[in-house]
Amino acid sequence: MSAFAGAPKTYQVTGEVVDVADDMVTVLKGKEKFEIARNADTKIEGELVKGAKVTIEYRMTAATATVKPAAAAKKK
Repeated sequence: MSAFAGAPKTYQVTGEVVDVADDMVTVLKGKEKFEIARNADTKIEGELVKGAKVTIEYRMTAATATVKPAAAAKKK
């Protein structure tokens, strides 16, 4: 695995902050809620509070991966 593999794609969501915690922020966009993890390295511009309109850029990170046997392998 290369150390220069590049960062995962960045995504963006804009909506109303409905919950804020030290490790997470929840944003409501339409009828969909986005729960996005954050940590001490997360850069916050402005005051992150319930009811505020916010745009968050985030990346997806896998928590677990379970590999299933291939269909061909099951038939043997």
